[in-house]
Amino acid sequence: MIKPQTIAIPIFALLIAIEAYYVIKENRENFDRKDTWTNILIGFVSVGFGAIFAYFTSQAYLWANSVTPIQMPMNVWWSWVLLMFIDDFAYYWFHRCSHEIRFLWNFHVVHHSSNQYNLSVAVRQSWFSGFSHWIFYVPVAFLGFPFWAFVTMHGLNLIYQFWIHTKFIGKLGWLEYVFNTPSHHRVHHGVNAQYLDKNYAGIFIIWDRLFGTFEEEKEEVKYGITTPINSYNPLWINTHAWFEMYDKMSQKKTILGKLRCIFASPNMDFEEKSNLKLKPEN
Repeated sequence: MIKPQTIAIPIFALLIAIEAYYVIKENRENFDRKDTWTNILIGFVSVGFGAIFAYFTSQAYLWANSVTPIQMPMNVWWSWVLLMFIDDFAYYWFHRCSHEIRFLWNFHVVHHSSNQYNLSVAVRQSWFSGFSHWIFYVPVAFLGFPFWAFVTMHGLNLIYQFWIHTKFIGKLGWLEYVFNTPSHHRVHHGVNAQYLDKNYAGIFIIWDRLFGTFEEEKEEVKYGITTPINSYNPLWINTHAWFEMYDKMSQKKTILGKLRCIFASPNMDFEEKSNLKLKPEN
């Protein structure tokens, strides 16, 4: 079946173009055209790879849904509301683990590696993340939601997240307490010390408020990753983290040390460097 986010591609393209026009017209910032075109190229290729991975990984969902004794009725409104919250809850943990486990971060870093923040960054997605992210959604199948309903709702979740990748929209009053907004997501993309590993929300910011990962946007956000890659090469953008992880592993002499390079926080190196800077010189 065709995913909702695939159908939305022409709308995404139009909105990216409109935003870029106004950024350039108003001279709001140094607009990086190469970065924007790189994001668009990465996005198109990610759609192709996503379809390939989905063909295989969807079998896990279909199997789980076939063996569960629970079958949710999708002809009543409350099932869709429940699915929306469950899917968003699963997304929160997928997203959080993608920041806190280096193996998963190696996929997700693609989305964060731009030092720009605009709508084109929303489509800058890993080519290979379909290899692992399905694990977080199999429980949805066990809860009895049919595959077509999950694909529809998850696609709408991802479409929602497109519009929050912009600087044009400020804070939105009471909506900030319930929903993920551009302000909250700007924080998520920040490398400011207080912004790291915050605001993992998809649609609802309530998960971050509940699990202690919420941070309000206060000071100006610095975008990108703690170790910039300074490259427009789509292949390198999608693979550099794996080479960095291998390099770190080769420096460790113990099995435990090597395993930490795979499963510990990707910010471990950043934190170690920060601690070294704080130590007084002899």
